[in-house]
Amino acid sequence: MNNKSYFKEILLDLNKVEKELIRVLKVDDPVLSQTCISLLQAGGKRMRPGFTLLAGKFFDYSFEKLLPIAVALEIIHMATLVHDDVVDASLTRRGKPTLVASWGNEISVATGDYLLAKALEQIIKIDDKNLSAIIAKVCVDMCQGEIYQIKYSYDVKQNFKQYLYRINRKTALLFSLCCKLGAMACNADKRGIWIMKTYGHCLGIAFQIVDDILDITADPKILGKPVGSDVRQGIITLPMIFALQDPNIAERLSKLLALDRKTEEQVQEAVDLIKQSDGIAKSNDIVQKYIKKGIKNLSELPDIPAKDALIELAEFVGKRTY
Repeated sequence: MNNKSYFKEILLDLNKVEKELIRVLKVDDPVLSQTCISLLQAGGKRMRPGFTLLAGKFFDYSFEKLLPIAVALEIIHMATLVHDDVVDASLTRRGKPTLVASWGNEISVATGDYLLAKALEQIIKIDDKNLSAIIAKVCVDMCQGEIYQIKYSYDVKQNFKQYLYRINRKTALLFSLCCKLGAMACNADKRGIWIMKTYGHCLGIAFQIVDDILDITADPKILGKPVGSDVRQGIITLPMIFALQDPNIAERLSKLLALDRKTEEQVQEAVDLIKQSDGIAKSNDIVQKYIKKGIKNLSELPDIPAKDALIELAEFVGKRTY
């Protein structure tokens, strides 16, 4: 499935968002120009602006109101990816070199900061100051989620509740925000806003768990980066948490995951142990629970093409391989 299939209902407007992203991020500085162009051409799914536009379709749809929101949220997402790559020392993303690999940490951090500044320029265009305040609060929470992840790196005693706390702030909050603001900007009532917010939350949780599964199981050529990145960086994910409950491998896997410096052989051994356990299957079960919950929440909404698109998106998130 490609973007055009599940975004066909909003494809024309989503193309306008893309053109606006290019316009907004255009800059005279030659270095910033190259880094921003490379990010725009990196092949992102544009799921977040897509969610924002689709959410608005159930209410008083206004592309004019949604445009600065969709652009701001996508730029914030791009900035978080750039900063993530610096923190994780990631050299590839979506099969292409990261800014870290091409330009180093200093230029990457500066580019991420520039993106956040450009997002602020879009946010001040939003008429409803309540929406701006909500975006600011979510950005603060996302930063706290990243700090939480760094703080508890290599901590093999993490449990499911702690994991959910982290991925809610790191990933799900932005998904939820896109859906919520799309509804709010188009005059949805409280129930409609809650439905869209909850749908986005469920999709965000599922999306991150699938990401963590793919980091263990995916084909690196399809994934666009080496598998086992979380193992290398000490990020304890749901498949690891479940695998550590297996008494046959818990002791050895715990020792491997807790190492702050691992050889590639040790990384591969940890990956193999996780695959041998039921950690992947149990994680997939959790994904499907969130996907089903997200789809169920849409039942109260009218049966329009946007609803079919959101259902297809949910199913895609649960089955994706990249």
